[in-house]
Amino acid sequence: MDGRRLRADRARQVADLLRREVLHGGYDRQLPLEHALAREFGASRNTIREALDLLRAEGLIERCPGVGTTTATEGKVPHGLHRLLGLAETLHEHGEVVNEVRSMTLIDPPGVVSERLRTTGQVVYIERLRRLNGVPLSLDLTYLTRDMGEPLMDADLVHNDVFILLEGIAGRPLGTAELTIEAVSADPHTAAVLGTTRGAALLMVERLAHLSDGRPVDLEFIRFRGDRLTMRGHLNRTENPWPS
Repeated sequence: MDGRRLRADRARQVADLLRREVLHGGYDRQLPLEHALAREFGASRNTIREALDLLRAEGLIERCPGVGTTTATEGKVPHGLHRLLGLAETLHEHGEVVNEVRSMTLIDPPGVVSERLRTTGQVVYIERLRRLNGVPLSLDLTYLTRDMGEPLMDADLVHNDVFILLEGIAGRPLGTAELTIEAVSADPHTAAVLGTTRGAALLMVERLAHLSDGRPVDLEFIRFRGDRLTMRGHLNRTENPWPS
């Protein structure tokens, strides 16, 4: 393995460790100088520079002559995966979530939507642009069973999470959700709506939410800007596979 590849591998390792410190506020606003980071991570300054370049490409830091390396002004907000919550509930500590309803209508759903929602009739389709503190964060495409979705047509969807409204309509809480997260590239339409570039990295969340009685009512496809949000969770190993 040549020296250049070894340095690139090491730079990725350092970038992974630095990323966490940046996202969790470990360095506050200003990062240490390159020589201090080199000592901390036992790496060459060239390796540190490559690691910092990786984080700058992700939009996490800014490097300015005479100023040094600082965390980006916007940075990423953490989205917890511990509970089934709406976006405003999840990010309430980080500012105000406001929704722009771009479309809301009754549709004849594709078969896969009918199957997931266990319905044979029309469903309500909603498309929302969601902003955090005025900055575009996600584009949400939502399919709802008709009995749950139609009352939302008269509700304030600009300032309310759909989850809160659904629980009021159903008279019971939401229970569980099936969740899938994957990386996708921004198509031209999504890029324009979210104010990013075509092909930019997005986090796609597919979520099917059920009421507490097990009935599926809300199928969502959420595209988050990858440079503005990170997913976090706590995992517990509840069973010990290794007998003592």
